[in-house]
Amino acid sequence: MWDRASAPGARADRPADLVVDVLLDFAPDPELDREAADRLGRRLRAEIIELDVESVRWAEGGPPPDGAKGTDALTLGAVVVALSASGGVFTSLIGTVRDWLGRSSARHRISVTINGDTLELDRASDAERQALIDAYVRRHTGDQR
Repeated sequence: MWDRASAPGARADRPADLVVDVLLDFAPDPELDREAADRLGRRLRAEIIELDVESVRWAEGGPPPDGAKGTDALTLGAVVVALSASGGVFTSLIGTVRDWLGRSSARHRISVTINGDTLELDRASDAERQALIDAYVRRHTGDQR
């Protein structure tokens, strides 16, 4: 974490508070070809950019330039999302990931890591996935409901 004033790519229109990096690692259904998996990862990233986040950048080992070959499929969709530690943006991010997974019948997996704590979302039932998400969000927002 860092204060917003020193965050890389910080938005100047926001008051200074803490910014948290969240790593989202998209592992596509192994039956998809590389091009389809890349499109899905880019769509997820585009949905995340629409949220009120500070920045979204490809993680180390992220997508190659168009037409490149030999990329590790496990890092194909890895992005780092910088967001405000307050204001409910984290909850919105997790909701976006959950909804994105719910719209697909494929066997995709998304790992969400914040401060070394990882939540893996995949083929769990809606109820199981929601229980995992609720517990994870409570740990990182201080909401003890």
